[in-house]
Amino acid sequence: MRFYNRENEIAELKRICSLSFTRNSRMTVLTGRRRIGKTSLIKKAFGDSDAPMLYFFTGRKAEAALVDDFVREIHDKLHGYVPEGLMSVTGVLKHLFELAKTERFTLVIDEFQEFMTVNPSVFSDLQNLWDSYRSDTRMNLVLSGSVMSMMRRIFTDAHEPLFGRADNIINLRPFRIKVMKEILKDYNPDYTGEDLLALYSITGGIPKYIELLCDNGHVTAESMLRFSVSYMSPFIDEGRNLLITEFGRDYGTYFSILLAVAQGRTSQAEITAALGGMAIGGHLERLENTYNIISKFRPVMSKPGSKNTVRFRISDNFMQFWFRFIERNRSMIELDSYEDLLDVVMRDYPTYSGLMLEKYFRQKLTEGGGFREMGSWWEAKAGKEAGEIDIVGIRTDGKSALVAEVKRNARNYDNKAFMAKIEHIRTKILSGYEIESRLYTMDDM
Repeated sequence: MRFYNRENEIAELKRICSLSFTRNSRMTVLTGRRRIGKTSLIKKAFGDSDAPMLYFFTGRKAEAALVDDFVREIHDKLHGYVPEGLMSVTGVLKHLFELAKTERFTLVIDEFQEFMTVNPSVFSDLQNLWDSYRSDTRMNLVLSGSVMSMMRRIFTDAHEPLFGRADNIINLRPFRIKVMKEILKDYNPDYTGEDLLALYSITGGIPKYIELLCDNGHVTAESMLRFSVSYMSPFIDEGRNLLITEFGRDYGTYFSILLAVAQGRTSQAEITAALGGMAIGGHLERLENTYNIISKFRPVMSKPGSKNTVRFRISDNFMQFWFRFIERNRSMIELDSYEDLLDVVMRDYPTYSGLMLEKYFRQKLTEGGGFREMGSWWEAKAGKEAGEIDIVGIRTDGKSALVAEVKRNARNYDNKAFMAKIEHIRTKILSGYEIESRLYTMDDM
């Protein structure tokens, strides 16, 4: 797959690089979940530079083995003298800082958080080196990592040695909808709304997942779904591998919570019941604020402290799909019953993708701009009398609002019922607002 998008990120990395070479060394932290395209971005941004780029990958090796790898990279890229007998990462870094007094180069350390396992003293050693050498050197230092919780701790926790040292922190996000459309059109010029919805629902705009589907020729909805849950699919263990890295030994409880949310248990009471009544408040807080895997959402214009209307959702589309269809049916996978798994997916996907279609339009509207608040609206009370509306957007003028219904098929739309919902929400939260009503279907994608 060719390189798509990231023009703003590339421009920013080049700008920082220029400052590093003309003024003094700068430290940039690049974060983002696995498969988001950090390494590809780095190579695209610096690959055509006149100055050399050294790429250090921090694998889970013994420190001596890493030192050997790093020294070889220095020889290959800088072609200069490297002292013999370097035994530590700190020694390698000190040598590079000395070189940066007279030479300009980019140093990329990928999966930087892994020094937590290899040798945690590297963090404090780098702090000391940075404080000593930054002003007198011309190094463009880029520290990249995919374990979000650890990277956040290293650079934003006031108790950590590298706190406050990063000049720039860039958090790489999934592709926007317009980019997904561009990619799908390149691979399937006659794509349908169903094809686009499947790509969105399965990948959530994660570049590597899109590449795996498109480069393997899976560019229709049915083909994407078949591949995603087939015995040769790289997605089968992807979610587990990604999250175990984040959660460590306590992953079992987190998995149970996420599975409950993926199955539609979105309130804390419902999640607690699904886990047999165990206390999960701390786990929910960490999933939201430390790991950024779930998000808390309330009805549009509700008060932040209103707990009775709070719902939780898995933020990442791929992880939502993985828990809903793969992890939930792990027993079928263990029995190699992939055809049965596919039957389950094909049976449940229409309902599931209907919910994803609502999310798609909320995201599309947000990306289009013009709104200061975008979400859904519902009432805490249960029953048929409780109001629930798919999309409510408050425009930036503070005087108008969009209220919309989302249907896969326009034939399922009941205009009379929707108008009644609009009048209901007008009395609840939109009194005095000019309301635009819309119906969104697959034809509007």
